[in-house]
Amino acid sequence: MLTIENLARFQFGMTTVFHFFFVPFSVGMLFMTFLMECIYVKTNDEKWKQRTKFFGSIMLLSFAVGVVTGIIQEFQFGMNWSDYSRFVGDIFGAPLAVEALLAFFMESTFLGIWMFGWDRLGKKLHLFALFLVFIGSLLSSLWILAANSFMQKPVGYEVIGGRATLTSFSALLSSNQTILEFFHVGTGFFLMGGFAAAGISAFQILKKRGDVNFWKPVVRLGLLVALIGSVGNFVAGDQQMLEVKESQPMKFSATEGVYEKTGDPAEWDMIAFFNEADHKEVFGIKIPYLLSILTYRKPSGSVDGMNDINKELQAKYGTDKNYYPPVTVLFYTFRIMAGLSMLFMLLSAGGLFLTRKKKQGMYENNVMMRIYGWSLFLPFAAITSGWLVTELGRYPWTVYGLFTIKESVSPSVSVGSLLFSNIVYFILFSILGTLMIMYTRRLMINSDVENATTSYVELDPFSKEAFEAEAQTVGNKNTKDPIPTEHKEVD
Repeated sequence: MLTIENLARFQFGMTTVFHFFFVPFSVGMLFMTFLMECIYVKTNDEKWKQRTKFFGSIMLLSFAVGVVTGIIQEFQFGMNWSDYSRFVGDIFGAPLAVEALLAFFMESTFLGIWMFGWDRLGKKLHLFALFLVFIGSLLSSLWILAANSFMQKPVGYEVIGGRATLTSFSALLSSNQTILEFFHVGTGFFLMGGFAAAGISAFQILKKRGDVNFWKPVVRLGLLVALIGSVGNFVAGDQQMLEVKESQPMKFSATEGVYEKTGDPAEWDMIAFFNEADHKEVFGIKIPYLLSILTYRKPSGSVDGMNDINKELQAKYGTDKNYYPPVTVLFYTFRIMAGLSMLFMLLSAGGLFLTRKKKQGMYENNVMMRIYGWSLFLPFAAITSGWLVTELGRYPWTVYGLFTIKESVSPSVSVGSLLFSNIVYFILFSILGTLMIMYTRRLMINSDVENATTSYVELDPFSKEAFEAEAQTVGNKNTKDPIPTEHKEVD
C-alpha cells in the first residue's frame, strides 16, 4: 500500500542496500590494494606494482560511487525522517561529525596523495598514504556503526524535552552492540575484498587475458584474505546474535521462526512456512537439539516464542502497537546469510588447497575458474541479507524501545513527492550500478596491466608527463604537415 511510511521506508532501505553494495567493496578492495603494494615495496617486483594499480583503479571507481550514494542517504534524514532527526540529533551529532570532519577528510586527502603520488613520493611514504586511507575508512565505519548501534541498543543517553541527549560518549563506543557490529562489518570488508580480488583474477584467467602467472598470486592472496575474513565474520556474527537474543528477543525468535516457546531441547527449523496473520508456523522441517546448541552451546535449553514476547512488549510499551516483525523475510534472509558464511569458508579453504604449489590444476579447469569468478558476487547477497535482518528485525522501532517508525516520518512529505523521489533514486542507482559494472568490465578487458607505467598520471592535467604528452602530440602533428603555414595561405 502506498503510504507515506511505507514509501519512506522503501526509499531509505533501497538507498542503504545500494550504498552498502559499495562500502564493503571499496574498503575490501582498498585493503587488497594495500596488501599488494606492501608486497611490491617488500620485493621490488614490478608485477606487484602493476597489480596494485589495476585493482586500485577498480577501488577508486567503487569509492566514487559509494560517496555519491552516501550523500543521498544522509539527505533523507532531513527530507523524510525529520522527526527522527530531531529526536536523535544530539546522539548522532557527535559520531557523524567526527566521521565527516576527521575520518572522511582523512580518507579523501590521503587517497588523492596516493593517486597522484606514484613516482613522486618514496615507496614507503606512498604506501603509508594508502595505509592512512584504510585507517580512515575503518574509523569512518566505526562512527557510522556507533550511531546505528544506538538504534539497536540505546545506551549513554537521557531523554530531555522529548529528545534523546547523549550523556556518555564512551558508553556509546564501548557498547557490546557497537563492538560486535564493528567486528562483524569489518571482517565482512576482508571477506568481500578477498573474494572480489580472487574472483576478478579468476575471470581474467578464464578469459585468457594476459599471462596466467600474472593473476595466479592474486587468486591465492584473495582466497587467504577471504578465509581469514570469513572465519572472523562467522565468529563475530554468532556472538552478535547472542547479544541480539538478550537486547532484542523478538528479532532473535523471528529469525528462528519461533512463535510458541520451544521444548527443551529446542528443535531448529531448516525450512518453514508461516501464517503471519495468525502468528503461527504452518510447516517446518526440524533438526532435533540444534537450536539449543546454537543458542546455549549445549544440547538443552528452550527458546521463548514471539507470541509470549509480544505480550511482554505490550505490557511494557502499550497495546496499540504491532511488535511482530516480517517473520518470513527474517527467517530466510538469516539462513541465506548464515549459509553463505559457511560456504565462504569452504570456498576459500578449498581454493587455497587446490592452488597449492604441488598441485595447481584448478587454474586450468574452466568450471572451477567460473565458480570462483562468479563467487565474487556472493558477498553482496550475504551482506544485504545481514542488513535486512538487522534493520527489519527492529520493527516497529527506529530507536529500539524509545521511538517508533510512525513517529519518525517527516510530517510535511506527501505520497506524491515520495513516489517521485523513489522513482528518481531508483533510476539514478540503476545508472550508477550499470556504470560501475561497465567501467570495471572495461578495465578488465582493456587494461594492459602487464605493461602499465603509471595508472593515474593521466588524471593530473598539470603533471610533467601530461605536458610532455601534449608537446609530443603537437610535434607529431607538425611532422605530418611539413608545408609552411605561409605557403598554405598562398595556396
